[in-house]
Amino acid sequence: MLVKKGATIGANATIVCGVTIGSYAFVGAGAVVTGNIKDQTLVVGNPAQQIGWVCECGVRLDINFVCNGCGKKFMELKNGAVSF
Repeated sequence: MLVKKGATIGANATIVCGVTIGSYAFVGAGAVVTGNIKDQTLVVGNPAQQIGWVCECGVRLDINFVCNGCGKKFMELKNGAVSF
């Protein structure tokens, strides 16, 4: 398992061997992660599924990819959400 910079893993989450958790990704409590997690994604459930994106400051992005915490704007790319 590889956990990249700034990633958050909730209590009682299960991560299988060989999985990479991307930078600033957020794994919800109790999630079961069976595959790689992209940068800045928010995942929950069993098996873990993406339900949104998170900012580097830890706040969930709104539908316009704007962080209501720090005001950063993002755009969605194939490998994750990247600021511009």
